[in-house]
Amino acid sequence: MRLLHTSDWHLGRTFHRESLLGAQERFVDHLVETVRAERVDVVAIAGDLYDRALPPVDAVHLFDQALRRIVATGAQVVIISGNHDSATRLGFGTDLLGAAGVHLRTDPARAWEPVTIGDVSFYGIPYLEPELVRGPWELAERSHTAAIGHAMDRVRADAAARGTRSVVLAHAFVTGGRASDSERDISVGGVAHVPVTAFDGVDYVALGHLHGSQRMTDTVRYSGSPIAYSFSETGQVKGSWLVEIGPGGMAGAEFVPAPVPRPIGRLRGRLDDLLADPRHAALEEHWLQVTLTDPIRPRAAMERLRARFPHTLALSFEPEGGEAPVRRQARPAGRPDIEVALDFVRDVRGEPADDEERRLLEQALTACRLKETMA
Repeated sequence: MRLLHTSDWHLGRTFHRESLLGAQERFVDHLVETVRAERVDVVAIAGDLYDRALPPVDAVHLFDQALRRIVATGAQVVIISGNHDSATRLGFGTDLLGAAGVHLRTDPARAWEPVTIGDVSFYGIPYLEPELVRGPWELAERSHTAAIGHAMDRVRADAAARGTRSVVLAHAFVTGGRASDSERDISVGGVAHVPVTAFDGVDYVALGHLHGSQRMTDTVRYSGSPIAYSFSETGQVKGSWLVEIGPGGMAGAEFVPAPVPRPIGRLRGRLDDLLADPRHAALEEHWLQVTLTDPIRPRAAMERLRARFPHTLALSFEPEGGEAPVRRQARPAGRPDIEVALDFVRDVRGEPADDEERRLLEQALTACRLKETMA
């Protein structure tokens, strides 16, 4: 059996206000073509299909089309809900969709109820909120380890009784995994991690949650997100795992890189240097995060950067040598508002406002006073 392991699509997400819908459509095209070309039997999607519980309409439409196209190749789909998904909404029509070859596992109580495809049992452990399962499962503690441990004990018992090969889908943070800035915190009492040994005893574990592709053990892996969702993912290769399940269990895995909609990168330095340095030519079409180190914050920094790097999305300032602390003091009684505003500009930027900026500040203050008078 050939299995394609993917996760964390986050349909509906933006990247620093840039729409990613087109990039996500390209990934779906790539995924469907991979399923067809590699004769994939099962696509396993390990959670976080959507970026939020109530996804936008175009994201739902894209997911609907993705399922239709995958099933049209002859492959079946096994899906679990992640911590970004609404388990209730995603799980609507579970049994009806199962008859069409799309198998949803969003209810924790069905985590050890397998989907049998051929002679392989697929167990879907959705994201488990410890507080919600502690009571029904009579757990001794409120933790992810306890929740996953209980589910896996039931999975192992069921798989042993069936005598079949077994694949588990789970959405969790396994100890030792490399996180990025784009995953939502799922810690409980400061502890979010689950030991990799919790997943012992099955042939393959398709993990979701962490956005970087990584191998925890040979049979326990994260596919990572198919697209970069933060600048902390610069340098990561995105894609899916193509896994072979043989008569004796997992027989091999190959990483299939996904298309890159637009590369991401980071730049750091003084503004004039960044604008003039020919070594940065390769980054001119990247989405960029730029950190300026000028001692004094340059004027119109973003506009000037975008003249050379039009896809600069994030800008921060870290002056060389550290920034002098801003003096905080109460405004003397009767001091004009314009003087307070001009002092603020001077403290933040390190140099006074020019005549045009002073004029704009005066206009803004006048507008505020008029608004207060008319309120």
